[in-house]
Amino acid sequence: MITVTNLAIQFGKRVLYKDVNLKFTHGNIYGIIGANGAGKSTLLRAISGELEPNKGSVELGPGERLSVLEQDHFKYDSYKVLDTVLMGHGPLWANMKEREALYSKPEMTEEDGNRAAELEEKFAEMNGWTAESDAAQLLQNLGVPESEHNKQMSELSNNQKVRVMLAKALFGNPDNLLLDEPTNDLDLDTVEWLEDYLGEVEQTVLVVSHDRHFLDAVSTQTVDIDYGKVTMFAGNYSFWYESSQLALRQAQNQRMKAEEKKKQLEEFIRRFSANAAKSRQTTSRKKMLSKLNVEEIKPSSRKYPGIIFEMEREPGNQILQVENLKATDDDGNVLFDNVNFNVEKGQKIVFLSHNPKAMTALFEIINGNRKADNGDYKWGVTITTAYLPLDNTEFFKSDKNLVEWLSQYGPGNEVQMKAYLGRMLFRQEDVEKKVNVLSGGEKMRCMIARMQLQKANCLILDTPTNHLDLESIQAFNNNLVTFKGNVLFSSHDHEFIETVANRIIELTPKGTIDKLMTYDEYIHDEAIKEQKAKMYE
Repeated sequence: MITVTNLAIQFGKRVLYKDVNLKFTHGNIYGIIGANGAGKSTLLRAISGELEPNKGSVELGPGERLSVLEQDHFKYDSYKVLDTVLMGHGPLWANMKEREALYSKPEMTEEDGNRAAELEEKFAEMNGWTAESDAAQLLQNLGVPESEHNKQMSELSNNQKVRVMLAKALFGNPDNLLLDEPTNDLDLDTVEWLEDYLGEVEQTVLVVSHDRHFLDAVSTQTVDIDYGKVTMFAGNYSFWYESSQLALRQAQNQRMKAEEKKKQLEEFIRRFSANAAKSRQTTSRKKMLSKLNVEEIKPSSRKYPGIIFEMEREPGNQILQVENLKATDDDGNVLFDNVNFNVEKGQKIVFLSHNPKAMTALFEIINGNRKADNGDYKWGVTITTAYLPLDNTEFFKSDKNLVEWLSQYGPGNEVQMKAYLGRMLFRQEDVEKKVNVLSGGEKMRCMIARMQLQKANCLILDTPTNHLDLESIQAFNNNLVTFKGNVLFSSHDHEFIETVANRIIELTPKGTIDKLMTYDEYIHDEAIKEQKAKMYE
């Protein structure tokens, strides 16, 4: 249990929030949401003790242990991978080190013997005898193979370090768990494992994430940071989003009577309660929603970017034909081979692979930026494309301001360019910034504005939700659902894939798995699972 009392945090004159009083209880998972800069990560840092609040206190239950997903991926570079995970259980690690020091003495005194006996008893109580195998299993579940467990952390890629740090946070079943963006750099299979894992835990868990499906799958309650306040209410992210949108529409309809509003909101709550089976926390979710006061539902102050893709011309029937494509990486490993597919009008195709480099290689090839090892492709004569690459670094090696930069990619005067940037939530003072100093999220919003200018009828998107906040992801997602052209994309966002894609193509070293179905149907199909196992052998 975590109790937050009269918490206040401000930086200089800027007050993030004050008078925060919350109780996070055993067995619940709390999704923490808020606009960029609202103070989500700051709240976790204050609860963990990393940040001293200006006022108030944070208390854990008596004797309880708190574990945090750390963000410093270089902190443990001098340690072995397995030892780093074991350090996630502080008391156990301290016990192991003290036992090791005692047993390494040439001679032990009687006092040493008594201390060793005490340590052995506590070691057994903390499941010390199975600790290494438990840690190893966690690592394997998170995609870190046994061959890397005894390596130094400094030898791992950043992607693998993220997984080790997550294993460290989960290790030893801490009473309280704080997870800031736990799905970053995880593939879809590992995210699904984490959803299942958290669905079974009995601890108190606080999660900050931009992954809507993950939040929906694991959270029993939502903590919303808005209007300078921190408010807790029943329901997951989808409940919060749809309820806030409903409340906004009601606020805009001045003629709606109070009784009519209440009836509409109560019907909305009933519908969500009936649909609570989508969550792994079904029973508790239904109980909480049944107690929800309709007065708690308010419009959000958040702003959503205006992402609107328009087509300059209708596509013809010939979109894209791919024949016998093959690509290898720099080490000669096959990313995909024998890839054949024909894109038909109106199809929105997600490309999957166990190796994310495969999707990037395909997109780079069909955009003419990379030569295939074998095979060919052909675009239809009516097709125009707009490409959102995984790495946009080269686009921003410039000292142009935002208006000058955007003007390179489409017709229009300065006023029109500012309008496009304004739709992407760049304020008047922002448009004079040099593009080489933009943050990752700002660069992505610029790239999306650039794509809108191109008015293409086929969008190619390589992991489009990277660096975007929840509001931008939601707006992007909503527009792609209604876009009339073709979309070819890759993503680690389950909800994005499920709502946009109507065709799945998985790239493997032995060919493709190509299905006209939703993503949820694809991942739960037993025959496809067997086929995938053979394709990756």
